[in-house]
Amino acid sequence: MNHLKQIAAKLPEYGLDAMLLTSEPGEFYAVGFHGEGAVLVTAEECLYCTDSRYIEAAEAQVAGVRVVQTGPGRSHRTLVREAVEELGVRRLGFEEGAMSVASWRAWKEALPAELAPAQKLPDTLRAAKDPEEQACMVKAQEITDQAFAEICRFLRPGLTEGEIAARLQYEMLRLGAQRMSFDPIVASGPNSSIPHAVPGPRKVERGDLITMDFGCVWGGYCSDMTRTVALGEPTQEMRRVYQVVLEAQAAGIAAARAGIPGKDLDAAARQVIEAAGYGPCFGHSYGHSLGLEIHESPNASPREETILPVGAVLSAEPGIYLPGKFGVRIEDVTILTADGCLDITKSPKELLIL
Repeated sequence: MNHLKQIAAKLPEYGLDAMLLTSEPGEFYAVGFHGEGAVLVTAEECLYCTDSRYIEAAEAQVAGVRVVQTGPGRSHRTLVREAVEELGVRRLGFEEGAMSVASWRAWKEALPAELAPAQKLPDTLRAAKDPEEQACMVKAQEITDQAFAEICRFLRPGLTEGEIAARLQYEMLRLGAQRMSFDPIVASGPNSSIPHAVPGPRKVERGDLITMDFGCVWGGYCSDMTRTVALGEPTQEMRRVYQVVLEAQAAGIAAARAGIPGKDLDAAARQVIEAAGYGPCFGHSYGHSLGLEIHESPNASPREETILPVGAVLSAEPGIYLPGKFGVRIEDVTILTADGCLDITKSPKELLIL
């Protein structure tokens, strides 16, 4: 799977002769392979250069590209410069959002072409996932759902948050994940009021709510989900907060479709939480795009004006957090269509009492 043709087709729109991709997600999006390399895309030819650690795999897996190996005196910049000269590239786009100043200076000195900021080109393409990308994300989400089922059987009083997080990672890897899409969050009892709590030594107890936010990578693409469960009988307040969050998420998912700005999704969910009197307790956005990275664009935030495209993949994750007491977050992943969305997270959402 690569997207060389899609990138090449966008070059005229951005006034570019070629596009240089050097970030890990940019490289993978372009050629479907990660070898700490550089990709040069033109309308006539595409170059991929990588080193001896990856060259054999690259030659076997990367299609439609001239694959070249780096070596002594043959750095990535040298090989790209030669191609730029050979192909007559005068204006070269680069990923300014993923390149350090030092790296930009080195490329600028090495290349006989104007370096033009063009992060928007790959970002706009990556915002709409094609069927192959969606299939990878569905598979990653299936693994995540299965891991949740396993962790529910594993949970018991006396386990630490760290042990639960470790078990989640083990289960996802056992079920076929390549790696985690981010470090899992496991927050129990009063820690669950911290949206991005770091799993620690606290032992879970009867009466706790436990929030688990986790995901994995399959085929290069991320999954993401959050579930809050009760270990033993929850209080009435816990039940009420959980129900409000569940209704808020349902409202956001019902409003989700391509062709509207992300702020509309956020507003649909936020209105439910505000009407229930918990507005100040929902401090983060309703959702974010994900794909090759766990956080991509566009988002579903109160300020997001970008129109969501068909094929955008967004999280749906409202939450309510009561400092020092507990918190609740429920998160699914949705794929936007012209008239709605597909929820690819299949784990149950009613409050589970373990």
